[in-house]
Amino acid sequence: MGSLPTGAKLFLIISAALLPLALIAVFATLQTTRLADAEARARLRVTADESARAIAIELVGDMTALRVAVNALGTDPADAPSCARAQGVFAQQSSAGTRFIITDRAGHVLCGVPLPNPVTVRQDNMPVAAAIVPDNGLILAISGPSGDTSARAFFPRAFLEKIGRPSTRASAFSSAIVLDEDALHLETIADERPLDRMETMRTELGVAGLALRTSIRSAPVTSSLIVAMLLPLLMWIAAASIAWFVVDRLLIRPLRRLRGAVAAFTPGEELDFGTVHTLPAQEIRELGETFQSISRTVALHEAGLAEGLVRQTKLTREVHHRVKNNLQVISSLINFHARSAPSPDATAAYSSIQRRVDALAVVHRNHFAELEENRGLNLRTMIGELSANIRATASDRSHGLGITLDVDPYLVNQDVAVALAFLVTETIELAMSCDPAAQIRIVVKPADKLADKPDRAVVRVVSRALVESDAFREALSRYGRVMEGLSRQLRSPLHHDPLVGAYEIAFAITGRD
Repeated sequence: MGSLPTGAKLFLIISAALLPLALIAVFATLQTTRLADAEARARLRVTADESARAIAIELVGDMTALRVAVNALGTDPADAPSCARAQGVFAQQSSAGTRFIITDRAGHVLCGVPLPNPVTVRQDNMPVAAAIVPDNGLILAISGPSGDTSARAFFPRAFLEKIGRPSTRASAFSSAIVLDEDALHLETIADERPLDRMETMRTELGVAGLALRTSIRSAPVTSSLIVAMLLPLLMWIAAASIAWFVVDRLLIRPLRRLRGAVAAFTPGEELDFGTVHTLPAQEIRELGETFQSISRTVALHEAGLAEGLVRQTKLTREVHHRVKNNLQVISSLINFHARSAPSPDATAAYSSIQRRVDALAVVHRNHFAELEENRGLNLRTMIGELSANIRATASDRSHGLGITLDVDPYLVNQDVAVALAFLVTETIELAMSCDPAAQIRIVVKPADKLADKPDRAVVRVVSRALVESDAFREALSRYGRVMEGLSRQLRSPLHHDPLVGAYEIAFAITGRD
């Protein structure tokens, strides 16, 4: 459900919560229907048992009397009393059309009258055989012990219907005497339809394999029952929909509007919900007012911070301006004392000091120029100014000094820029002390061995004056400690190639211009 909208999730939750109630209501309706069906089956059982018992008693009694007569006439075909007794048993049903006939092997009538519907009855060694005359009646047949005599009895449908009718008829029912695939219908339901739900029971009569099939209507599937079963489901859908509609209108949509306003909020502005006081829920209105209060406070703080930033920028610019002026004053004082120095060595010493001050001033000036964008100091510009200042302040002996630059426009922070400016200056000073007219090449490139570190670059100072020699070793005793200190500040080892005459060190960069 993680990808579903909130409204859909809410609808599913409410539906799941209300579904058990709907299922309980449907189950109660089905249970009522089952109770009605159970009551119908109980009435059917009473009706079927009473009807089958009455028919079975009548058929068994009549066939028993007929068997006695058949046995007697088989012994004495002229036994008139036995025939009379059989006629007396059937006399009560004769008005309803019941008939019987007893014949000998040759087919001569020994007792009774011929049947109105002569039908062939297969006994198949059964004590009593039966045959159904469709829509007319039932024929039962028996034979004497020796087979010399046989008897048949015909029971019309109206007679069987009358004796099979139960004493109480609380509801309409249908009944039929069945034998294999044949059926003799006794009772029918007048308005029975093909789609009616029926309960049916089969009761054995115990005579010639006959059985009584009785049917009664179950609780009908009416429109009221369908409505009663569907109504809980409709109520469940309606309740879930109404609950979702109310929650969506009163909760989800106001919260969505509140979230949209908060998402569009820009720091420094006051949050405006427009119709926050018209939100339906008191809690949501209070939440909107809280957001408004917070945005108002943030706006005031943002205004205060912006004002403080303006003051801080002005103060920083003033400090930088004063530092620049102070460095210019220091440089001017050094230059003044250099011009009045008593000896060339003193003049050279003052010039060396001035070059170091100029190195710091160059870094400070470039840093102040990049203060607004704060991207970092451009090494190409900074080293270019350093080289120009060094050549400008070189002594007369160094009029042949040449500095060649091959510097990529890398950007560095102020700490790295200060250390690199002093290191480059000290290295050039070292070369000038060894050879005043030295030719120096300064290269800033990415190093091949540091290709896996794109945030590092290498500065390389190459000069013939830096080749290993006695003059180099003597001058290195004065400059070496400072250069090692600067390499530690850059957190990288300073490498010297005595055969080529080169110093090399890696440093961190912040980007490329």
